[in-house]
Amino acid sequence: MTTGMFMLLFNSPVAKATPETDELKKDMRALEFFLQDKEDKKKHCPKLKWKQPDIEVYKKKPKSYLPKNCKK
Repeated sequence: MTTGMFMLLFNSPVAKATPETDELKKDMRALEFFLQDKEDKKKHCPKLKWKQPDIEVYKKKPKSYLPKNCKK
């Protein structure tokens, strides 16, 4: 790779993470957990009484909120 090509790639917007990009990644992870919890609840413990937290809860701390007794 030439020095010019390296500098072009290194200075490109793709190479730099912005706060907006980090926030978008966090929101995407939150959505993944939210949807996975919903699917796992239906699949593994449909009779369990559990109110899924709002997506905003997942956005604050992206993780599974499904009760441990309902995990695969």
